[in-house]
Amino acid sequence: MKKLTAADPETKSPDLVAENVERLRELFPEAFTEGKVNFDVLKQLLGGVVDEREEKYGLNWHGKRRARQLALTPSTGTLRPCPEESVDWDTTRNLMIEGDNLEVLKLLQKSYAGEVNLIYIDPPYNTGKDFIYPDDYRDNIANYLMLTGQIDSDGRIISSNTETSGRYHTDWLKMMYPRLKLARTLLRDNGLIFISIDDHEADSLRKLCSEVFGEENFVAQFVWNTEGHTDNQFDVKVNHEYVLLFARNADAAQLGHVIDPNTRQESNLWKGFAENSITKNGPGNPPSEVLLPVGFPCSTNELDLPASAPPETFFDEASGHGYITRELTEEYNISYPIRRDRMRVSDGRLKATCRVFSGWANVIKLRAFIANHCEPIDDGGDKVSFYVSEKGVIYYRRDRERARNILSVLRNVGTTERMRSELEELGIPFQYPKPKELLRYLVQVGSEGPGIILDFFAGSGTLAHSVWLQCAADNISRRVILVQFPEPLDPKEEKHRPAVQFCDKLQRPRTIAELTKERLRLTGKKLQKESPLFKGDVGFRVFKLASSNIQAWEPNRDDLGKTLAESVEHLKTDRTEQDILFELLLKLGLDLAVTIEQKTIASKTVHSIGAGTLLVCLATQVARADVESLALGIVEWHKALAAAGETTVVFRDSAFADDVAKTNLTAILQQHGLENVRSL
Repeated sequence: MKKLTAADPETKSPDLVAENVERLRELFPEAFTEGKVNFDVLKQLLGGVVDEREEKYGLNWHGKRRARQLALTPSTGTLRPCPEESVDWDTTRNLMIEGDNLEVLKLLQKSYAGEVNLIYIDPPYNTGKDFIYPDDYRDNIANYLMLTGQIDSDGRIISSNTETSGRYHTDWLKMMYPRLKLARTLLRDNGLIFISIDDHEADSLRKLCSEVFGEENFVAQFVWNTEGHTDNQFDVKVNHEYVLLFARNADAAQLGHVIDPNTRQESNLWKGFAENSITKNGPGNPPSEVLLPVGFPCSTNELDLPASAPPETFFDEASGHGYITRELTEEYNISYPIRRDRMRVSDGRLKATCRVFSGWANVIKLRAFIANHCEPIDDGGDKVSFYVSEKGVIYYRRDRERARNILSVLRNVGTTERMRSELEELGIPFQYPKPKELLRYLVQVGSEGPGIILDFFAGSGTLAHSVWLQCAADNISRRVILVQFPEPLDPKEEKHRPAVQFCDKLQRPRTIAELTKERLRLTGKKLQKESPLFKGDVGFRVFKLASSNIQAWEPNRDDLGKTLAESVEHLKTDRTEQDILFELLLKLGLDLAVTIEQKTIASKTVHSIGAGTLLVCLATQVARADVESLALGIVEWHKALAAAGETTVVFRDSAFADDVAKTNLTAILQQHGLENVRSL
């Protein structure tokens, strides 16, 4: 039975350096000599792709190497469960994690690497007033505990990144770089990341993301018209921000389809025009005309619109042909009706001239449709058909309704002021929340189906609220993971006072994370009340970042005997069984929302996690007399669970009366196929 210690890889987040070296070794074994990389050989193997120029294009700043080290350094922390602060703990699959997002992202690697569909973040804009996370390369957990007042701070305080600082941009880049590096590894191959930003760091962020995700994976830089929210900048009233969109792999990514036609005109995100074609395109680019054959498919039931022209205006009785032009308007997929006053006779034939704004590609598709004997044509996996109603309207249809255009300018997607007002109605004071309409739209664009959506700068929790609203609208199950630093609220700051009073009323710590959790509770209840038919998941499990449950060997030179006595118990005495269980989940790569069952065997509580993937007994005492009945009971339960794959069995190391008891129990388990037996 191997004992897990604080030095074991299993008790830390993934060692990304070791993983990268191993990948290199698999690809280029000849580049390794006595376990070390021979860069001269590696350069030869890579050939002309190695850039050896002294001056290279890229984003550089003082401290970049240290920022890279921050991303690669494993975390020794854990996430402690808080069921008492959660909603629907036993059934929910949503997570709300309170802690430094750098350490949390490291801890999530084993369980969620390559599993996240969509990331949205609203990081500090670096306006000179924002709190910038002061990462400590030596021990970031200790740094976090100091900042949040959980251990002596030795005078360290949380401060903003002032514009007068000589490291103004450097501090922000150093903060963002490791977090984006870790976020990328969490995304699925077809995953997307949206990042809100303004002019302070938009240029730096674009370059930073190009380095982390690759220039080829840039998708768009949306301009969000913030409408009522404006800032003075010299004599310019700034009423826009940006949303940057990158893909993990642009070749695999696909933007979602917005299928609610009722929101299209309201959101002003869909391409629709009312100008005359000549006005828009110029007299040298008149509307296209398409000659329809006799028998072109018509439908009397497709549309219920008033007749704008009698059928005879469509078809020339003598020739059996009619001339039409199609356009796409805000009415979704219906062309502008052909009216009698738009008809003209040319060369003895009746022609219809209408406005065309949907792009010439649609005319090409219509010609292809006709050439295909009016059978549906393939368009990127969708089947496209054209219909002409007898009421004079051209109808264009796919087998599933696809968003025709996603515009780079986002208008009418809510405002910060309106969102703040809605939160105030719930009693939650929060200064600059992102509007739920904006985030809901991004969710529709970036997450069409079920999956995990992550926000590691959660703020007031707008993302979870938006996801839940979208789930209620389209009945698609999506999971949310939020991470928020418990940034202290300062009662001396006027803008913080309402939030401080709110936390005091709740009898909760004065932190932004408390506002986040309370908003989730209240908006979840409100959604269930307003949409009683919606049975989706609006609960969340709360976790808090903490140091590991496993005691590290830290000898006290002044009293070595005391240190030895305290180290007999390998686990911290102030931690619960549940604390230890969830650290095992993290370190062994299991989902934090996994179902946990428990059973009493030989008077000991045994936990089954992931349908028998992990079996844990943390009893404080296991005597020799208990060994056989406990081991055989675990074997029997394991058979009943029929776990898929290998099972790990874990015990408390200090529980065994002696080494004989430990050895015997291990031997019985291994005789019955449970080979991987560990102790803590």
